Amino acid sequence: MSEPQFNEVIHAPMRLRICGMLHSAGEVEFAAIRDMLGVSDAVCSKHLKVLAENGYVTLDKRPGNRNGHDITWVSLTDEGAEAFASHIAALQLIAAGMA
Repeated sequence: MSEPQFNEVIHAPMRLRICGMLHSAGEVEFAAIRDMLGVSDAVCSKHLKVLAENGYVTLDKRPGNRNGHDITWVSLTDEGAEAFASHIAALQLIAAGMA
């Protein structure tokens, strides 16, 4: 892991929760993320778009069996996993009064 580095993009509460969920679970369905956050599709999509534009997540649409609609799966990229770990390390330093 690189040096602990505070990350403004990841630090937004919804995006921090998304990254934490993806870090723990690997690949997660869009609907599960939306439900965990307790937000609308639009709000969830907005936060995922920011993470994707920064190269932190991938969005993979696959054929689904729910009324013929595709299912979007979300996962952290290697860059996203590194940025999340670095951000968490920075938060730990802040919490310990060392930063």
